[in-house]
Amino acid sequence: MLSARALGYLYEVIRRGSVRRAAVYLNVDASAISRQIRGLEEDVGVALCERHDGGMRATEAGYLLIDHYHRQKAAESAALSRLNALQGLRSGEVRIAVGEGFIADLVSAPLQSFMAQHPGIELEVRMAGVNEAMSLVRDFEVDLALLYSPPQDPALVSHAETRQPLDLIVPPQHPLLQEKGPVSLAEVAKWPLAMIDNCTGMRQMVDQAAHQERVHLAPRLRTNSVSVLKNFVRSGIGVTFMPELTVVEELRGGKIRLVPVRHSILSEARACIASRKGRELTVAVEACLEHLRRGLRFFSADAPRLLDERCGHKDNALPIE
Repeated sequence: MLSARALGYLYEVIRRGSVRRAAVYLNVDASAISRQIRGLEEDVGVALCERHDGGMRATEAGYLLIDHYHRQKAAESAALSRLNALQGLRSGEVRIAVGEGFIADLVSAPLQSFMAQHPGIELEVRMAGVNEAMSLVRDFEVDLALLYSPPQDPALVSHAETRQPLDLIVPPQHPLLQEKGPVSLAEVAKWPLAMIDNCTGMRQMVDQAAHQERVHLAPRLRTNSVSVLKNFVRSGIGVTFMPELTVVEELRGGKIRLVPVRHSILSEARACIASRKGRELTVAVEACLEHLRRGLRFFSADAPRLLDERCGHKDNALPIE
């Protein structure tokens, strides 16, 4: 049987990039870590890590064992959580990676109500762009990720998915509101534009759509903050791209308006809740997942304007009532 301690040491060496840094983190002598990893390599008959300029990296066999280690830990945690659940869901931990665009929806009510219902469960919420959030799920650093327009990844599984188009948000009296239907990216390019950083699903979608349309979008402002983008539009400086639910309160207050954009990449955008494929979820994570699936507006239904269109209300430029 493979040593769980040796597997844990191997994971930390690869995660930290060196035996020395892993030893400092684990508060264990470096020679003990090296000895355990050598023993593991002798047991399996192949090298598990190798030195590169950037530090220690896992070999293909090393990655297989690290993945086995994480799955083993997840299965053990899930089993223990189910034993605990026999006496009532009184304790546990849930780690969630989330983009800034989901935060207002997350903390408005669902997070509060979940914590009130399960006072013994600890929550950890980590802010991350879509690429980082997916990496955190793949590396077992978080249990769940709220993702906007993620690229396909066979290592992840989606538990909830809704259609949340990436729209253009504009000041209340903006000339683009006079357009009868969705606007083109060429029309958007004529106005002062703010854009989010490249690490987000929003930016990656816009870049892909602009590339297909052969439109050059030159943002006057670049930022990693959704709040900065909102203020850019509210102040009347210009326009930006954002899902409707990220700015739902501003729309209701009439501080900004929404204009659909004519491109399938943007209009077909999805939001999803994802976890690591094959990872057994604990009872606490399953309870949180179900709570988010029912309580978050992003995942309980498609974007409000899409629901309005299905009901025959076509004027997407009006504020949400």
